[in-house]
Amino acid sequence: MDQPYPPQPASSPPVPPSARRRNRPVIIVIALVVAAGVGATVWAFARTTYDEHVAACEKALTSSATKTNRPDACEPLSQEDYDTLHMGWIMQKTFDDMSKEDRDLLDYSDDGSINGSLD
Repeated sequence: MDQPYPPQPASSPPVPPSARRRNRPVIIVIALVVAAGVGATVWAFARTTYDEHVAACEKALTSSATKTNRPDACEPLSQEDYDTLHMGWIMQKTFDDMSKEDRDLLDYSDDGSINGSLD
């Protein structure tokens, strides 16, 4: 009554050559897509960010830098960002050159009342 299952082949049937040729373009396209994805990822991580350009520009600012004479490290920055950095550098330099007595560091506390400060 119970019939045993028919014997199974030892290996899968061979793939005809025509099927291999049909898969080749698909495999090539998949390989190209994977390669493009890897390349884009490497490019994204390797490129210099805007913040890194700003840091390099801050280090490159000297007294010879002017609004029109930018250091090479500051070239990637927009004119507005460069002007802001340059003005900040000038202000910091001016503050550093001041005597300690002339600096108003605003290191007092405000208790919220006038206390005779406005006469």
